[in-house]
Amino acid sequence: MKVRELRLVVTAEDYEEAVRFYRDALGLPERAAYSSPDGRVTILEAGRATLEIADPAQADFIDQVEVGKRVAGHIRVAFEVDDSTAVTRELTDAGATLIAEPTRTPWESLNSRLEGPAGLQLTLFEELS
Repeated sequence: MKVRELRLVVTAEDYEEAVRFYRDALGLPERAAYSSPDGRVTILEAGRATLEIADPAQADFIDQVEVGKRVAGHIRVAFEVDDSTAVTRELTDAGATLIAEPTRTPWESLNSRLEGPAGLQLTLFEELS
Protein backbone atom coordinates (compact mmCIF):
# COMPACT_ATOMS: atom_id res chain seq x y z
CA MET A 1 0.00 0.00 0.00
CA LYS A 2 1.40 3.39 -0.97
CA VAL A 3 -0.83 5.57 1.22
CA ARG A 4 -0.06 5.68 4.94
CA GLU A 5 -2.72 8.13 6.16
CA LEU A 6 -5.91 9.79 4.96
CA ARG A 7 -6.10 13.42 6.08
CA LEU A 8 -9.29 15.41 5.45
CA VAL A 9 -8.35 19.10 5.45
CA VAL A 10 -11.12 21.57 6.33
CA THR A 11 -10.79 25.34 6.00
CA ALA A 12 -12.89 26.95 8.74
CA GLU A 13 -13.73 30.64 8.82
CA ASP A 14 -14.27 30.34 12.60
CA TYR A 15 -11.16 28.33 13.45
CA GLU A 16 -11.61 28.42 17.25
CA GLU A 17 -15.23 27.24 17.03
CA ALA A 18 -14.31 24.39 14.68
CA VAL A 19 -11.43 23.22 16.91
CA ARG A 20 -13.61 23.47 20.03
CA PHE A 21 -16.41 21.45 18.39
CA TYR A 22 -14.39 18.67 16.76
CA ARG A 23 -11.73 18.36 19.49
CA ASP A 24 -13.66 19.15 22.66
CA ALA A 25 -17.29 18.25 21.87
CA LEU A 26 -16.74 15.31 19.49
CA GLY A 27 -13.63 14.24 21.39
CA LEU A 28 -11.08 13.87 18.59
CA PRO A 29 -7.65 13.88 20.29
CA GLU A 30 -5.23 16.58 19.22
CA ARG A 31 -2.15 15.14 17.51
CA ALA A 32 -0.46 18.49 16.83
CA ALA A 33 -1.13 22.19 16.46
CA TYR A 34 0.96 24.75 14.63
CA SER A 35 0.75 28.51 14.32
CA SER A 36 2.78 31.14 12.52
CA PRO A 37 2.21 34.70 11.39
CA ASP A 38 0.64 33.13 8.28
CA GLY A 39 -2.02 31.06 10.05
CA ARG A 40 -2.95 28.15 12.30
CA VAL A 41 -3.69 24.45 11.89
CA THR A 42 -4.72 21.73 14.34
CA ILE A 43 -4.44 18.05 13.43
CA LEU A 44 -6.98 15.82 15.17
CA GLU A 45 -6.91 12.02 15.38
CA ALA A 46 -10.04 10.33 14.09
CA GLY A 47 -9.29 6.66 14.56
CA ARG A 48 -9.22 4.44 11.52
CA ALA A 49 -9.84 6.25 8.24
CA THR A 50 -11.46 4.98 5.08
CA LEU A 51 -12.33 6.67 1.81
CA GLU A 52 -15.88 5.78 0.81
CA ILE A 53 -16.71 6.50 -2.81
CA ALA A 54 -20.37 6.42 -3.81
CA ASP A 55 -22.06 7.01 -7.12
CA PRO A 56 -24.88 9.60 -7.19
CA ALA A 57 -27.59 6.94 -6.94
CA GLN A 58 -26.07 5.47 -3.76
CA ALA A 59 -25.55 8.96 -2.28
CA ASP A 60 -29.22 9.70 -2.97
CA PHE A 61 -30.21 6.40 -1.30
CA ILE A 62 -28.10 7.09 1.81
CA ASP A 63 -29.60 10.58 2.17
CA GLN A 64 -33.09 9.14 1.67
CA VAL A 65 -32.51 6.56 4.44
CA GLU A 66 -30.82 8.94 6.90
CA VAL A 67 -32.70 12.19 6.21
CA GLY A 68 -35.66 11.48 3.94
CA LYS A 69 -34.38 13.56 1.00
CA ARG A 70 -31.16 14.51 -0.80
CA VAL A 71 -29.28 17.06 1.34
CA ALA A 72 -25.54 16.30 1.27
CA GLY A 73 -23.05 17.83 -1.07
CA HIS A 74 -20.28 15.79 -2.63
CA ILE A 75 -18.49 15.43 0.74
CA ARG A 76 -19.95 14.11 3.99
CA VAL A 77 -17.93 13.01 7.01
CA ALA A 78 -19.07 9.89 8.89
CA PHE A 79 -17.94 9.08 12.44
CA GLU A 80 -18.55 5.72 14.09
CA VAL A 81 -19.56 6.26 17.73
CA ASP A 82 -20.67 3.94 20.54
CA ASP A 83 -24.03 5.67 21.12
CA SER A 84 -25.31 7.75 18.22
CA THR A 85 -28.31 9.05 20.18
CA ALA A 86 -26.20 10.40 23.04
CA VAL A 87 -23.47 11.82 20.80
CA THR A 88 -26.08 13.46 18.56
CA ARG A 89 -27.52 15.19 21.64
CA GLU A 90 -24.04 16.22 22.87
CA LEU A 91 -23.08 17.69 19.51
CA THR A 92 -26.32 19.59 19.03
CA ASP A 93 -25.83 21.00 22.54
CA ALA A 94 -22.33 22.02 21.41
CA GLY A 95 -23.68 23.92 18.41
CA ALA A 96 -24.25 21.44 15.58
CA THR A 97 -27.45 21.78 13.58
CA LEU A 98 -29.61 18.65 13.64
CA ILE A 99 -30.64 17.53 10.17
CA ALA A 100 -32.08 14.13 11.11
CA GLU A 101 -32.50 12.20 14.35
CA PRO A 102 -30.87 8.76 14.68
CA THR A 103 -32.54 6.35 12.25
CA ARG A 104 -32.13 2.58 11.93
CA THR A 105 -30.73 1.81 8.48
CA PRO A 106 -31.13 -1.25 6.24
CA TRP A 107 -27.42 -1.96 6.85
CA GLU A 108 -28.07 -2.34 10.62
CA SER A 109 -26.68 0.87 12.01
CA LEU A 110 -28.25 3.78 13.85
CA ASN A 111 -27.37 6.93 11.88
CA SER A 112 -28.02 10.60 12.55
CA ARG A 113 -27.18 13.59 10.37
CA LEU A 114 -25.83 16.92 11.58
CA GLU A 115 -24.22 20.02 10.17
CA GLY A 116 -21.09 20.92 12.10
CA PRO A 117 -18.79 23.92 12.05
CA ALA A 118 -17.19 24.84 8.74
CA GLY A 119 -20.33 23.63 6.95
CA LEU A 120 -19.44 19.94 7.21
CA GLN A 121 -22.30 17.49 6.98
CA LEU A 122 -21.74 14.73 9.52
CA THR A 123 -23.19 11.26 9.83
CA LEU A 124 -22.87 9.70 13.28
CA PHE A 125 -23.29 5.94 13.06
CA GLU A 126 -23.56 3.22 15.67
CA GLU A 127 -23.14 -0.34 14.45
CA LEU A 128 -26.05 -2.42 15.77
CA SER A 129 -24.87 -5.87 14.72
